[in-house]
Amino acid sequence: MIAIAGVIGAGLFVGSGAAIQQAGPGILVAYAAAGVVVILVMRILGEMAAASPETGSFSAYADRALGRWAGFSIGWLYAWFWIIVLGVEATAGAAIVHRWVPGIDQWVWALLLMVLLTLTNIASVKSFGEFEFWFASIKVAAIVLFLALGIVAILGFLPGVKAPGLDNLTGRGGFFPNGPGAVLGGVLVVVFSFFGAEIATIAAGESQNPVDAVRKAVRSTVWRILIFYIGSIAIVVTLLPWDSASVAKSPYVAVIERFGIPGAGTIMDVIVLTSVLSCLNSGLYTASRMLFSLSTRGDAPRSWATISARGVPRSAVLASTIVGFVTVGLNYLAPDTVFLFLVNTSGAIALFVWLVIAASQLILRRRMGPDAAKALTLRMWLFPYLTWFTIISILALLVGMVIIPSTRESLVLSLLLAGLLVAVGVWRYRKARGTKDVTQSATAVDSENTEQI
Repeated sequence: MIAIAGVIGAGLFVGSGAAIQQAGPGILVAYAAAGVVVILVMRILGEMAAASPETGSFSAYADRALGRWAGFSIGWLYAWFWIIVLGVEATAGAAIVHRWVPGIDQWVWALLLMVLLTLTNIASVKSFGEFEFWFASIKVAAIVLFLALGIVAILGFLPGVKAPGLDNLTGRGGFFPNGPGAVLGGVLVVVFSFFGAEIATIAAGESQNPVDAVRKAVRSTVWRILIFYIGSIAIVVTLLPWDSASVAKSPYVAVIERFGIPGAGTIMDVIVLTSVLSCLNSGLYTASRMLFSLSTRGDAPRSWATISARGVPRSAVLASTIVGFVTVGLNYLAPDTVFLFLVNTSGAIALFVWLVIAASQLILRRRMGPDAAKALTLRMWLFPYLTWFTIISILALLVGMVIIPSTRESLVLSLLLAGLLVAVGVWRYRKARGTKDVTQSATAVDSENTEQI
């Protein structure tokens, strides 16, 4: 269920409106293009995870393929991304609950949501899984019902709703009303909404049958993206004019209102809150497991590798939570300065992670002999051609972030953070290697002197 619903976030229900306004019906092409990249990345990651399931996932694979500095850098970048997400999602969830219970300050709700899900993650990995199962179930049920009603409405069988035909797709400036360039810009907007699909490979490391879990998660990526993202967005742009104000505000609420369902806003608030809580739950889990993995490799404090009797790295969970609480506080104390700066430092991390995943698989696969590669239970399609295609696509997206003014600052700050971590990683392991070489030299001299004596 984590794999099925992992890509369904609040960004789909709320943030998709801005993307539709930017590219019109052509946003479907943007979602399809971004979906192809994610499908390829997940297949690449799945090959490595099925061969060697680990809690550290791609950070551990980067460690082997590119060097200790790479595993250190990408692991800390990934943990940082999810810790920042905690501040964003806790505030978003608190805003929804505050609308229902305005008598209690919004920051109190943010605090309560963080405490609730911290206790869930500390209790046991089973409690995390149970919460995530039900969050996922609600999201999946909502999307399936939305798709079913949408198809009935498009076919003209829903009472009170006139079949729109193709008017909203082609009759308002065409399928690409703002030109192909807007679609390319839309790819950058939507590609980040897919980030999080890789959580399934991290969670699989703690499942009863990790190899089988990874295979199922990766193979389901294609239909998940086709149905949940492209399918639901297709219904939105078919039923509603892309330039409608209601689409920009909340496209899914606008469609539910068109269905004639009372309380559309409240229904969507419940679904979005579920997505927010799911993201908070997964964010805490993912950040803590990455810190745990870094700790086991000596890249984080050793105490974070301690596991409780219930199988939970509580120190790593608490470390993630403490920084998460700080980011929530900053979101209320300095939302337009410090917190915005921190959010921008994580803006391009998704692309960095995907790039490292592809590069790691390219190197690790080439190190294998032909016989070992044939023995893989899950293999990347058309290796190495599609792996290279994935790498080039991700680099193209990074170039796009440079070209588009709205994403340029975020890329620069993310690059500075990544550069700092890489520098620290290289320095750490050069220093460690130098110490090791000196020790080995001293041991060799001692052995030679002993032999002479």
